[in-house]
Amino acid sequence: MIWSQHYWWLLMPGLLLGIYAHLKLTSTYSRFLQAQPASGLSGAEAAREILDQAGLDSVPVEEIGGHLTDHYDPTKRALFLSPDNYHGRSLAAIGVAAHEAGHALQHQAAYAPLQLRMALVPVTQFATNAAFGLFGLSLVFGITKLAWVAVGVYGVMTMFQVVTLPVEFDASQRAKERLLRLGLVGSHERGAVSQVLSAAAMTYVAAMVSAVLDLIYWVLIARSGRRD
Repeated sequence: MIWSQHYWWLLMPGLLLGIYAHLKLTSTYSRFLQAQPASGLSGAEAAREILDQAGLDSVPVEEIGGHLTDHYDPTKRALFLSPDNYHGRSLAAIGVAAHEAGHALQHQAAYAPLQLRMALVPVTQFATNAAFGLFGLSLVFGITKLAWVAVGVYGVMTMFQVVTLPVEFDASQRAKERLLRLGLVGSHERGAVSQVLSAAAMTYVAAMVSAVLDLIYWVLIARSGRRD
């Protein structure tokens, strides 16, 4: 990235929002990691119940190392939970596990934003290095058109972050609906689960804002046609 006073003005909002989102998630998750659900279920058990009730008994729920490394892998059609959420019998663990199960439900329903995000994954893996390389070449050789190509490539990564928002919010909504309908959490526990999921969603909002602001900066540099 090309550093300038203009970049710092665009960088700071995303950076500060990212720090806030991380602190919010950490504090909220830690608080409800101590709150035991009335059902007594672990995160893995809650996820298994949601998947089985949806006819997804072939989707495995597996443990993966790390902290908050929970995710659903659409290529493997498998759900992975970190140790705290796999074994943990807390509202935080159930909320996170149910959210990941929500992604499996999206996959089952061919939810359009999830399908688009899946299609963008291999493109974004290539686009990261390509964008920086193209932008660097445009500056070295003064080729403005190359800078705009770099902007377009980086725009794909920004689109990925934008598409991620409805995917994550929808997964949380599906999670809360299934948890209540199946009686895995009581109505009095819904607020706690919502707080955990909202805090997690904020991290995706921060990533999207940061990506959009970065794209704006790239556009400004491409328009100027010079290093500022």
